[in-house]
Amino acid sequence: MHPNAERVAAVLREQGAAGEIIELPEPAPTARAAAEQIGCPVGAIANSLVFDADGEPLLVLTSGAHRVDTAKVAALVGAAKVARATPEFVREATGQAIGGVAPVGHPAPVRTLVDVWLDKYDQVWAAGGIAHTVFPTSYKELLRITGGEAADVGVETA
Repeated sequence: MHPNAERVAAVLREQGAAGEIIELPEPAPTARAAAEQIGCPVGAIANSLVFDADGEPLLVLTSGAHRVDTAKVAALVGAAKVARATPEFVREATGQAIGGVAPVGHPAPVRTLVDVWLDKYDQVWAAGGIAHTVFPTSYKELLRITGGEAADVGVETA
């Protein structure tokens, strides 16, 4: 297993998470690609999106059926500006590459918002540290293992 996926798996075990990392047949850098391989609704994919919030990393776990409203998120976190992070910023903050960022397993804690829309699904799927690994979880478990804040972060797209 890739070191990033091993790190995520270790954190999941430490946190008492129910699911285990599985490897997909193909990389799944988008929510739609992951949903197709898993066989679940795209809304049940917990997209891990890293933003630059006034120079600080902010992880937003949003439903794959949502687009993040950065103005809404900025207001929620009290930032003057929230923008998509560069690939370098993402890797520095999480130790992982865009397309495979997991909700956990980062070098240091990252402030996290968890989309309330994910609570509509009994099971959600999150990235496992690289683009072709995922793990099953639940909305409540995501909040617990990330220390995240429940938030209305966007608008429905799918």
